[in-house]
Amino acid sequence: MIKSFIVDKTFASMRIDKYLRFNIGKFPQSLIEKSLRNGKVKVNNKKVKSNFKLNLGDKIDLHNFEFKENLLEKKIKFKPSNKIIKENENLIIDNNENFVVMNKSAGISVQGGTKSKKNLIDIFSKSEIFQDTKPFSVHRLDKETSGVFIIAKNRETAQLLTSLFRMRKVHKTYLAICHGEIEKNSGQFNDMLIRYDNGKKIIEEAKTTYKVLDKNSICSLIELKPITGRKHQLRKQLYAIGNSIYGDSKYSNKFFKQSKNKNLMLHSYQIKFIINDKKYTYRASLPNYFNELLKVKRLKFLN
Repeated sequence: MIKSFIVDKTFASMRIDKYLRFNIGKFPQSLIEKSLRNGKVKVNNKKVKSNFKLNLGDKIDLHNFEFKENLLEKKIKFKPSNKIIKENENLIIDNNENFVVMNKSAGISVQGGTKSKKNLIDIFSKSEIFQDTKPFSVHRLDKETSGVFIIAKNRETAQLLTSLFRMRKVHKTYLAICHGEIEKNSGQFNDMLIRYDNGKKIIEEAKTTYKVLDKNSICSLIELKPITGRKHQLRKQLYAIGNSIYGDSKYSNKFFKQSKNKNLMLHSYQIKFIINDKKYTYRASLPNYFNELLKVKRLKFLN
């Protein structure tokens, strides 16, 4: 049994192993390498190595390319209604030829997973904005976190922006409302955060500069500028100093468990970067529920 694919302009210059993972499934690298060596995957009827870069119009043939279901994280695409598409299009801050910037709502994932759920990539793939291309995710933002989010319109821009994020040339500013009064008005969090990947313990250095914008005896409004980009970095670091974020059910100090907020009070407020000597700065207005809690807690934000 042979399945064939023709490389379009979106995937020209992409490595064959990345193409397979991006378009067909999340295969282990070892399986891809073995299939290429055995000729089960060929490009233009020829064997190639995993680092082979595809060209526009290349034909990829899969010859009896089989895999066990448990090796593949099957992603079920979300099928958005026209109403959902329009609602998210209305959140766009900037729409240019290379990328879209939006003020992401809390409660929506960036990408789909192993369960069918609402996510931005599937939503915008059906939008007229991406009619002649496809949306590319270039950075992460937690499902519960609101604020500035960028979606690339082509693979070249996606690679560029991904590189800028990786090289820490994209400067992000977050706002958070935290439990308790943070003692020092400014400083830097330096932590060694622990996470687990398939049972393997991973320790990563995490750095964030911060500035307290307003505070009282029961809560604090804090500005956070992450230097590194670890998973749940800001939430973990504030939890570690005893000042967990309002609405954080995962990283919450026992003392504050009784105070329940359905929304996580963490907002991606600003992103700044430079491309070809042009400076880009984007800000996302605060959600209504964030402003409401500021009023209730008598905190001031001078934007």
